Amino acid sequence: MPADGQGCHAGAAEMEAAARMAGQSELLDQYAEDYPTGPHDKPQSMCPAFGSLRVGLRMRRVATVLSGSACCVYGLTFVSHFYGARRSVGYVPFNSETLVTGKLFEDIREAVHDLADPDRYDAIVVTNLCVPTASGVPLRLLPDEIDGVRIVGIDVPGFGIPTHAEAKDVLAGAMLKYARDEIQAGPVPAPEAGTSDRPTVTLLGEMFPADPVMIGAMLAPMGLAAGPVVPCREWRELYAALDCGSVGAIHPFYTSAMREFEAAGRPIVGSAPVGHDGTAAWLAAVGEAMGVAPDQIAAAQNAFLPAIEAALAEKRIEGTITLSGYEGSELLVARLLIESGADVPYVGTACPRTHAARADLDWLESRGVTVRFRASLEDDLAAMEGIKPDLAIGTTPVVQRAKELGVPALYFTNLISARPLMGPAGAGSLAEVVTAAMANKDRMDGMKAFFEGVGAEDTAGVWEGDPNLRPEFRAQHQKKLDKQARAAKAAEMI
Repeated sequence: MPADGQGCHAGAAEMEAAARMAGQSELLDQYAEDYPTGPHDKPQSMCPAFGSLRVGLRMRRVATVLSGSACCVYGLTFVSHFYGARRSVGYVPFNSETLVTGKLFEDIREAVHDLADPDRYDAIVVTNLCVPTASGVPLRLLPDEIDGVRIVGIDVPGFGIPTHAEAKDVLAGAMLKYARDEIQAGPVPAPEAGTSDRPTVTLLGEMFPADPVMIGAMLAPMGLAAGPVVPCREWRELYAALDCGSVGAIHPFYTSAMREFEAAGRPIVGSAPVGHDGTAAWLAAVGEAMGVAPDQIAAAQNAFLPAIEAALAEKRIEGTITLSGYEGSELLVARLLIESGADVPYVGTACPRTHAARADLDWLESRGVTVRFRASLEDDLAAMEGIKPDLAIGTTPVVQRAKELGVPALYFTNLISARPLMGPAGAGSLAEVVTAAMANKDRMDGMKAFFEGVGAEDTAGVWEGDPNLRPEFRAQHQKKLDKQARAAKAAEMI
């Protein structure tokens, strides 16, 4: 760790101050504009860099190199392989001396030169984590390419990127900018899968594999096709993504990527073809953006809306649901649940409010739903505990707390977002798992009753006598916290 105290355990304010002193103000100001903070200004889920790391690891012929504290790199690689990564992650270690003297940058440049093999890679992604970013390690000074292998350097500090979802946008935007510069410089190779003979709509945001196929089917009556999904799976898909007629911002938080598409003159359409109302509005908006005749738009709507209505009517959901998550698709899922019959009084998302989320926000608020952008864990827990829903859909700590209270709960990422949402396929996809979870209420009550009286938190377990609470320890620790808070407040006033 650096000897000056700006290691990975320093506070966010100290890290940001160090980064600005190291010449990173422009970068941090851009991040503050792209990813505005809200009720909470720091990650409450996993390290944000996991998002960009996962995007890079899912791309073919792309190598990934991390520069950061060893503990951070260990955690990120562990989580990546836990989620199915099948490739190694490069790591350039450092110590106080190499960080302060600039040797770390030289080590990174040497590692990139050693790794740049055009027979194996189209690109190498180098990521600065918190400490190198705070120390001003200048990835922008790396060569743009080595022997035909593109070099993409990004900074993904936890004190500048609020969520791992937005870290995906950092890398997607950097790659789109690189690809757009290549296109402007001259001809580029076509994707291995070929190009469409119809105008395409690029889809922005990771989604269930069947969803792009369904979207393509719904676009076909308008003479359109679904383009690549960004983040892409190979470099050449970036060219095809930019060569589109419009962009469907399925996930609305890809601010950097949308900036690159707008710079290329591509209109952005928010929301998604989810449920009856969402599908009707989205097809109309895409058709208008692409200059499609009204009768063709109506043909596409008439071809799919009846099937969506039928699926929603057949698979109803009865009950009250609170919904929260950090994937960026929370508003879409809420729309689908409501059209399926559920009462959804609260939706919390860790992502920020953007213009691309306006249509979904307006639709939900018109139905009395409270939507909280940049929702904190405390917001989500307060909503769940206050509403006492029949089902809580949320992040791991929300699900954990709900089960402690005897409320049936589902983990958003693994059990909800990993299902089709678009068109007729998505219309009935949630009913089975949601209804089955709600039916577990009696089971949850039985489990709660069984464990009643065993204590909680630091008094959990079976005690022969009374738990040893030691309130004096709590009081002493609270005094330390209060002293630190006063010191931090005084530092802000200097």
